[in-house]
Amino acid sequence: MPLMRNESFVTDSYRHLADDEALPASGDMIIPLTRLEEATRHLASSQGKLGIHVPNTVKPASLTPHFNEVALISVAFPAFNDGRGFSIARRLRRNGFTGTLRATGPLIADQYAYAKACGFDEIDLPEGLAARQGADQWKKGASAISLSYQRGYSRPSTILDRRRAAH
Repeated sequence: MPLMRNESFVTDSYRHLADDEALPASGDMIIPLTRLEEATRHLASSQGKLGIHVPNTVKPASLTPHFNEVALISVAFPAFNDGRGFSIARRLRRNGFTGTLRATGPLIADQYAYAKACGFDEIDLPEGLAARQGADQWKKGASAISLSYQRGYSRPSTILDRRRAAH
């Protein structure tokens, strides 16, 4: 799947592993959450970064003990109109996760600014969607919201903060 990061499509360095696929001796990998304990033990004897793929029903607090073990958390978006992943990202950032946050699924370019504001660093898109919405549309989506009434992960100040500073 094409990977959108910093308003352009980039190559994904992570290998996505299935439930029954053997863990590689080296290289960056994304595993299902159900395999986290197995992969953590495996990492002691291998090289590479570990990422986990979580459903959009996961409780963010349950991932907090694993923040030091994982470099990337991929949050599933089964549909573009299912926004639970945005809430998960926001909570993961509030709980102190500083690694890479990836949204995985059919988000649209109009949601890019919201994804960044919630704390996502990148979006893993289905091939067909990436073909229909090129990098230029994602670039426009990223800058669609310049001011807001709420603080976000990527927007530390609000319209009200700016008004206060002006007076």
